[in-house]
Amino acid sequence: MSFSWLIEMYCQKTFMPKSRSYRAVAPGRVNLIGDHTDYTGGLVLPMAIKMFTSIEFSLQENYVDLRSESEDGIYRRALSDRSDPQTSSSWGRYVDAVLSLIEEPQGLTGVIRSTLPIGAGLSSSASLEVALALALGFQGDELSLALLGQRAEHMATQVPCGIMDQLCITSAVAGTASLINCSTYEVTHIPIPDDVKVVVRFVTARQLEGSAYAQRVEECRIAEHFVGPLSVAEMSDVTKIPDAIVRSRATHVISENARVSAFATALSVSDFSLAGEIMQESHKSLAENFAVSVPEMDQAVAQLAATPGVYGARMTGGGFGGCVVALCEPSAQVEGWVVEPVGAASLQ
Repeated sequence: MSFSWLIEMYCQKTFMPKSRSYRAVAPGRVNLIGDHTDYTGGLVLPMAIKMFTSIEFSLQENYVDLRSESEDGIYRRALSDRSDPQTSSSWGRYVDAVLSLIEEPQGLTGVIRSTLPIGAGLSSSASLEVALALALGFQGDELSLALLGQRAEHMATQVPCGIMDQLCITSAVAGTASLINCSTYEVTHIPIPDDVKVVVRFVTARQLEGSAYAQRVEECRIAEHFVGPLSVAEMSDVTKIPDAIVRSRATHVISENARVSAFATALSVSDFSLAGEIMQESHKSLAENFAVSVPEMDQAVAQLAATPGVYGARMTGGGFGGCVVALCEPSAQVEGWVVEPVGAASLQ
């Protein structure tokens, strides 16, 4: 990874006067393909999108004082009060978690704003975690920031998510999707061609807390007991797994890793028809092998796939509701948000 980002952050933090206002901005993301592969060290291909969490703030000496324009409540805590991050409710849990992970946080007073829909599977929580870390005085590179955000998510929600969301948000390059190897943290930027558009459609609200997400993580762990790391396992290995449900979970992860590579290649050579077919296969596997889709999402994907000018569609994110994503011709008449690939989080 380039150290230019680290040097820029160091200079900004070193010379920030208390008298002026600052803005920490972090995008959301849509995952084009590669769901439920990141926590097993597999491949993912998310894209940072032009929807953001921003925190406008000024520096203070001894406390953190924040309010949200879209969510109820006011957060105020003295820097000397580093209590258990589970003590707050709603969005305050994320502030507590991030605050507890920064070695020397700076005090601030500010306002949180977001254009990201909550509970849609577009990484509103990861976006908030990254923006909070930048505002509170994080010092480090893209990967360190992503790992901090991932740990904050674990602390605030108890959801054992992988690194995909946070690393995409901290390392994105405008105009590209991020091909991430979640074992090595290597990021390869895949250009999004101009003659295709990405459309995201909200289907139904979801919340990973209390869902079967953690159960899926555990089922993958059980599968790895029989076949080793799923990130390098072969499809022939799944016959070693005695339990049918666990076998189907492994089938999805192994096949999805292959689909991510194939989709990235198809996108790179502008073979959008093939890319669309791969998206359809991904959704089918998520619905049947991994059981994380819902009927409303299946219906939305089928409707999109039948729409003229749509190459393919799939559910996106952790599942159990949220959004579907479609790869389309620029002229396709498709209901939803046309999302643009943007660059990484920043402090302004």
